[in-house]
Amino acid sequence: LNEVIGAELLTQSLLPAILDLAEDGKWRIRLAVIERIPLLAKQLGKEFFTDRLLSLCVGWLGDDISSIREAAAKDLQELTALLGSEWSVSNLLPRVRQVMEHSSYLRRMNAVRALSLMATAMDVYTAQWEVLPILLEMHCDPVPNVRFNVAKGLGMIGPMFNPSVYEGQIVTILELMKEDSDRDVRFFACQSSDSLCATFDKKRNEN
Repeated sequence: LNEVIGAELLTQSLLPAILDLAEDGKWRIRLAVIERIPLLAKQLGKEFFTDRLLSLCVGWLGDDISSIREAAAKDLQELTALLGSEWSVSNLLPRVRQVMEHSSYLRRMNAVRALSLMATAMDVYTAQWEVLPILLEMHCDPVPNVRFNVAKGLGMIGPMFNPSVYEGQIVTILELMKEDSDRDVRFFACQSSDSLCATFDKKRNEN
């Protein structure tokens, strides 16, 4: 895109339009912009995108519309895959961590979802050392909706890791969550625990 119309014209004409549409009152228009963010990141380049559009992408995690929040979390996964684990840790992770400290449980919940998705697009080492500890500590959140999304997230990223990480860190937290006072948290903790157990049993049998 930037090769076709030129970087200067892109900055002067297209970018203001994108920023305007990104704040449009009609959620379907915002969604259409979100769905094109990975393509924009690819065309604009890492540095330009990080400077001009990154904050907007993370901000969508707090949108009032659930479809927007879900699409925003998916965007962060795709951006991590496109721009790399190192870029994600430097630029996305600090912003997502800030959202995890927000007073709104909806924002914290979406940050947990986004973090889990981001981890699946990272190399295993980065996911283990940069993302897993953050996800594990969120199991103590006071709101059940956040906690059961932690359980779901652990089920999602658990298969990435070797058995020692699974048994030494993930199993410990899921066992605690299986005794949670909230039934939904218990349900998703059991679901993730059963799924991961089956996955690692299969890996052991294959070896």
